[in-house]
Amino acid sequence: MTVAVFVFSLLGAMAIGMPIAYALLVCGVALMAFLGATTTLVSFDSQILAQRFVDGADNFPLLAVPFFLLAGEFMNAGGLSRRIVNFAMAWVGHFRGGLGYVAVIAAIIMASLSGSAVADTAALAALLIPMMRAAGYDIGRSAGLISAGGIIAPVIPPSIGFIIFGVAGNVSITKLFLAGIVPGVLMGATIGVAWWWVAKTEKVQPAPRMPLGQRLKVTVEGSLALALPVVIIGGMKIGIFTPTEAAVVAAVYSFVVGMFCYRELKLKELYGLTLAAGKTTAVVMFLVAAAMVSAWLITVANIPDEVARLLQPFMGSKILLMLVMMLLIVIVGTALDFTPTVLILTPVLMPVVKAAGIDPVYFGVLFIMNNAIGLITPPVGTVLNVVCGVARISMGEAFRGVLPFLLAELAVLFLLVLVPDIVLVPLKWWMH
Repeated sequence: MTVAVFVFSLLGAMAIGMPIAYALLVCGVALMAFLGATTTLVSFDSQILAQRFVDGADNFPLLAVPFFLLAGEFMNAGGLSRRIVNFAMAWVGHFRGGLGYVAVIAAIIMASLSGSAVADTAALAALLIPMMRAAGYDIGRSAGLISAGGIIAPVIPPSIGFIIFGVAGNVSITKLFLAGIVPGVLMGATIGVAWWWVAKTEKVQPAPRMPLGQRLKVTVEGSLALALPVVIIGGMKIGIFTPTEAAVVAAVYSFVVGMFCYRELKLKELYGLTLAAGKTTAVVMFLVAAAMVSAWLITVANIPDEVARLLQPFMGSKILLMLVMMLLIVIVGTALDFTPTVLILTPVLMPVVKAAGIDPVYFGVLFIMNNAIGLITPPVGTVLNVVCGVARISMGEAFRGVLPFLLAELAVLFLLVLVPDIVLVPLKWWMH
């Protein structure tokens, strides 16, 4: 009955058009009222709700969110994104379907700079869609490729999704960051192969090959942008800074490079960029705070135990259990946006994961990857909507274009379920 109250109060609030954060608060109130009326576990108290709400946002690792978002704003305004695209263009732009490979390589590099799928996709689409349209590429397919590349951002560090999951599930964010490197690169490699397959039908003349001297010049110009991932990942691996401190380093680095080295970031833009990052941060933090209220009541009401009983037939096999949970997340991810799905399902599934003996870091990587894939599945598909807006195409056309790449990324997810060592072995190497 408690599970029914949780599900119907949450879905009911969403069905009447209530924003997700407020729906989570309504869900928390409904759970507390139900528990107060039917059990002695907790009694309804608005002060407790308010205190849990405040405590939800009062978490040091969450400080990384505004700084990584700010780093993304500085990166796009300061010319770092454009130089990354230019670097990829110099080395692979002359191949058949070259602009597609540029999109994949640029997506992987930019994912290691900001950690925001929407910001990275918007920047990539704004830079590459006009070029691909002018070159004669199929725009639906091009938009699909850029969308699929954009969702690598929550998987490759620094990832805002890993930060939120780490806080909600009490999992090491540093380990999540390092464990996400290989799966993220695999996602990029797989959509690159899918692009190679579908680009065979493109009747587009490849760009001329750049002379080696010009390639080296473009590489040198982009070296400061390309160095940021090395600084962030290397700094965390050797213990110079934590993920939260890495976020500050990323923001300061992208500011200094954009302002003083590339000289494309202007003082007059700082207020607008900071305000944009602040608005996005406010949305994320309000969601986290509201979700922590529901998460606390989910624990008090023993909902994870009820879910564990439902999943009991699958508990004997870790692989089968992971497949069932991944299927559940895929279904939920088509209807909910990334952050709400992470915040709602983490407190429900983490006790099941631990009871089954599944490594929480391994689960976290697949969980975030699965939620990222939800960003390109209708009807919500936030990243797909962003690209539709930039490319001025319909959602149907974009979904037809993204389908081959969506299937490729689902294949990677399925592979990681079957072979956990693809995640765990590199993690052990990184941690030594």
